[in-house]
Amino acid sequence: MLSNQELTAEMAHLAPLYERVKSVIPDVEWPIHVPYISAINALKQERNAVILAHNYQTPEIFHCVADITGDSLALARKAAESDADVIVLAGVHFMAETAKLLNPDKVVLIPDERAGCSLADSITAANIRALREKHPGVPVVTYVNTSAEVKAESDLCCTSGNAVEVVESLGVDEVIFLPDEYLANYVAQQTDVRIISWQGHCEVHERFTAEELQQYRASFDELVIIAHPECPPDVLDAADFVGSTAQMQAYVQTERPKRVLMVTECSMSDNVAAETRDVEFIRPCNLCPHMKRITLSAIQNALETLEPKVEIDPAIAVDARRSVERMLAVGR
Repeated sequence: MLSNQELTAEMAHLAPLYERVKSVIPDVEWPIHVPYISAINALKQERNAVILAHNYQTPEIFHCVADITGDSLALARKAAESDADVIVLAGVHFMAETAKLLNPDKVVLIPDERAGCSLADSITAANIRALREKHPGVPVVTYVNTSAEVKAESDLCCTSGNAVEVVESLGVDEVIFLPDEYLANYVAQQTDVRIISWQGHCEVHERFTAEELQQYRASFDELVIIAHPECPPDVLDAADFVGSTAQMQAYVQTERPKRVLMVTECSMSDNVAAETRDVEFIRPCNLCPHMKRITLSAIQNALETLEPKVEIDPAIAVDARRSVERMLAVGR
C-alpha cells in the first residue's frame, strides 16, 4: 500500500497516462488504479517482462500497463517478435497458449486461468477428427479462438482479420472452417470457396440483434454502425461496416464519424474513444466475462509470483505451432 504522500507523488508521475484515459476513466477511480499501475510498471523492469493486451481489456490495462496492444493477429505477430523473458497475456487463455506456442522457451503468464472463451469451448480435437473422416482431403482452417489441441488438428489458423486471405491461400474449392458459424458465413460471402462450418458462437457477439441496432438508429442521428463478423448475419446486414477489431479501430480513426456504435465487446469502445475524442460513442454494452477476469491486481500478482504459467504438451505444441506459423506466413 502507498502512503498518502507516496500516492500523491505517483499520481503526479503518472499524470501523462491519466491524460490519455481521462475521457473514459472517472477521476474518482484513478487513485484506485495508480498503486497497481506503479507496481506493475516496476515489476516489468525487474522481470524483463512485456504485457500483451487485447482490445477488449479495460482502459487502465490497455492504455496504462500494456506494452503491446491489438487484436488476436497483432498479438500473435508481436508475441513471436518479443525479446522479453516473461510474457503476460492480458486476454483469454487461448491467446496465452498462442504466445507460448510462439515462445516455447519463455515464461508465459495468464493472470487468471479462468479466463476462457465460449468459442474455444465449442469444439474439441475429436470433433475435428470426425469432420476429417466425413470430408476426407478437405483442409481445416481454424479460428485462433481455439485450444492448442484443436490447432494441432488443423492445417492452419486464421483471425477475423485475415480469414478470407487464409482460406484463399490454400487454392482449393472447399474448406472446413471452424468453429465460429457466423464468421464462417461471413467468409463464405467473401469468397468462391465452399465453406463447411461448425455451430460455435461467441457469447458476447451472439447477443446483439438487428432489432436492437434499428432502435439505436431511430434514437441517434448520423449514427454509423460497425460490427465484428462474429455477430449474427442479420446484425452484419444492419451494419454500415464489418471488420475485425483492428479494422474497426482503423475505420473510426480514419473516417472519424460524428457518432459511432461498435458492435463488439464494450471495452473496445472505451479504448478507441480514449484516442478519438472528437467521435461520440454509443455503447450497447455487452461485456466478455472472461476478459473481465483480467485485472490490474491479477497482473501484479502474476508478475510477483510468475504464476499461473501456461504450459502445453510438447507433442501437441509441435503441430499447433505449425498451424499458427502458417497463418503468420500468409500475406508476408
